[in-house]
Amino acid sequence: MRWWRGSPREPSRDAGKALSVFRIVAGFVFFTAGTTKLLGWPPMPVPGFHLRLFSELGAASVLETVGGLAIILGLYTRPVAFVLAGEMAVAYFQVFAGKSFFPIVNGGMAPLLYCFFYLYLLFAGGGTWSLDALIARRRRPAAPAEAAPAHTAS
Repeated sequence: MRWWRGSPREPSRDAGKALSVFRIVAGFVFFTAGTTKLLGWPPMPVPGFHLRLFSELGAASVLETVGGLAIILGLYTRPVAFVLAGEMAVAYFQVFAGKSFFPIVNGGMAPLLYCFFYLYLLFAGGGTWSLDALIARRRRPAAPAEAAPAHTAS
């Protein structure tokens, strides 16, 4: 693997695999953020937290759980990433941006980074190791077999 030899015009041949690993890890962290709020697993660090499912936070936890799982699997990556980027933009501007311009000060680093990560996935797709890529490979038409030369009698 010679990842350092890629040219600026052409990514290394392992870029799709690296994108997949990044997508899986980030999706897992996002998924557990949703399951913590929605299902209590892993346990919420705030004792006595109770989620109202039919609230904005409840809708966000469902999006994070279902969307995070889809991102982990690389299934419908682009449309799911579009929705999750929107969710993270809303979270950033509703909760954090009013406190300060700087994410390090306002505490909004995670939603800001997730927003731009999902915008990247919107354009890049799920990578080599994704269900989207598997489905695309199966849908590709098979290359036509070469016709055997016709034998003609002279």
